[in-house]
Amino acid sequence: MSELDNRTDGEVMEEKTSRNFIEQIIDRDLAEGVYETVHTRFPPEPNGYLHIGHAKAILTNYLLAQQYGGKFNMRFDDTNPTKEDIEFVESIKADVQWLGADWEDRLFYASDYFGQMYEAAVKLIKKGKAYVSDLTAEQIREYRGSFTEPGREDPGSGRSVEENLRLFEEMKEGKYADGEKVLRARIDMSSPNINMRDPVIYRVAHMSHHNTGDAWCIYPMYDFAHPIEDAIEGITHSICTLEFEDHRPLYDWVVRELEYPHPPRQIEQAKMYLKNVVTGKRYIKRLVLDGKVDGWDDPRLVSIAALRRRGFTPQSIRRFVEMCGVSKAHSVADYAALEYCIREDLKTQAPRYMAVLDPVRLVIDNYPEGQTELLSAVNNPENEELGGREIPFGRELYIEREDFMEEPPRKYFRMFPGNEVRLMNAYFVTCTGCEKDESGNITAIHCTYDPASRGGNSPDGRKVKGTIHWVAAHAAIPAEIRLYENLIDEEKANEQGSIYDESGELYLNPHSLTIKQGFLEPAFAGAQAYERFQFVRQGFFCVDVRDSTPERPVFNRIVSLKSSFALPRQEASAQ
Repeated sequence: MSELDNRTDGEVMEEKTSRNFIEQIIDRDLAEGVYETVHTRFPPEPNGYLHIGHAKAILTNYLLAQQYGGKFNMRFDDTNPTKEDIEFVESIKADVQWLGADWEDRLFYASDYFGQMYEAAVKLIKKGKAYVSDLTAEQIREYRGSFTEPGREDPGSGRSVEENLRLFEEMKEGKYADGEKVLRARIDMSSPNINMRDPVIYRVAHMSHHNTGDAWCIYPMYDFAHPIEDAIEGITHSICTLEFEDHRPLYDWVVRELEYPHPPRQIEQAKMYLKNVVTGKRYIKRLVLDGKVDGWDDPRLVSIAALRRRGFTPQSIRRFVEMCGVSKAHSVADYAALEYCIREDLKTQAPRYMAVLDPVRLVIDNYPEGQTELLSAVNNPENEELGGREIPFGRELYIEREDFMEEPPRKYFRMFPGNEVRLMNAYFVTCTGCEKDESGNITAIHCTYDPASRGGNSPDGRKVKGTIHWVAAHAAIPAEIRLYENLIDEEKANEQGSIYDESGELYLNPHSLTIKQGFLEPAFAGAQAYERFQFVRQGFFCVDVRDSTPERPVFNRIVSLKSSFALPRQEASAQ
């Protein structure tokens, strides 16, 4: 599990010998014999794509099971067919597998237990602990009272056990319309916890279910179904987020009244929030439907599918989750911390090749026409195991347009008339001038080279201050390169203190996607979907899984090379 623990001030503690609060609870339960082992689960509702916050839930549950030599279940809480879809089921399975959380043969669905849930409801009715209500949803809210006023008894609460059994059976048989009747738990209408004021545990819904089809027209409510699922599967520690803290008494009531022999323990932890990032499913869905983003896996989003498509690795997500830690207190993480984690993961793994994103021709006038040669380069100076490659070189190259200026400012060390620079891994060249079109746009740059400086080193020991990358024109691979920024306009969001305006619309960044048509060196040939590279001086990039083809590769920028994130002092000193 994590060696780092998050605190309310957002600082990461020194390497610790103490356990986080969840580990402390589990240690105590095992020591006292409450449970003999640890069995956790990840229970998503299949009503959307998972996001970075869910990654914390997945990894927390899975890594706890691994740490204690226990088991980890994957279970879909599919009790609400009005919002669920098989597309979401499949996407969630893919996300969990990609993160490395292995459920082995323990893939379950809440709908697998509908029969047992129905029998559980019947058991509560027979115990006098549940009754059928005729109140509408609005009336139930009215009868429930408020935080300052107790609730009123439901007129249906006085029905006999026999009548309730008959009515509940008729609900199951489809004799009532949606909303006409519900089954409520009989607990305490004067409870200070509103969740305990006779909550609805079953409702009528004539909906086809993605897993059970039309077998049922009544469906259990989440707060009733969830503890039953945990108990059936033998879950020991049911880890959820803080918004369920007030629901824990109901969770405990359900497993107690249904007399499960080894009731699970619910434990709440804080959610993981990212500053100026959209995670809400309804907002993402709206962005998708309005065409503001390219689907649920648009690389500007932080859905797990989007992070995977953009090029993040499972290891970087895990490192980020561990940096955020386990806490009872809400905190907000900086997206720059997530970027730091992927940089750290890729800096020694990704080969460093040359790519020109905004190309302009460079002509070496004294290089023999028609001549080409191969120059040697290492693939990653920080990892010898990645080896080296041969790079083709010729008279005409492509360089970055920003690497040339006719009238440069002071301390500009790249290419300008009269200045000598190093072509990376190649030669020293001296700029002699440029060509322009009728509009004054630069169409070509001219230079001469020093044949004695092959490999980028001068035999007479002279120094140059500028080194630029390049791609040989005769061997260049055309490519589309997508540069991403935050989907949210951070300046406006920071000014207003929210990513939403007064009407609830998102402050969208009009420059969140920039598309370049560039050139790659031949080493990129044959790159496969999800393959990751460092573009020299540009950042880390990934082959797009959806749009890239061998004939026209498409690369997504994962992250730039420069970071605005500084490791907290304690972690930096530990490295």
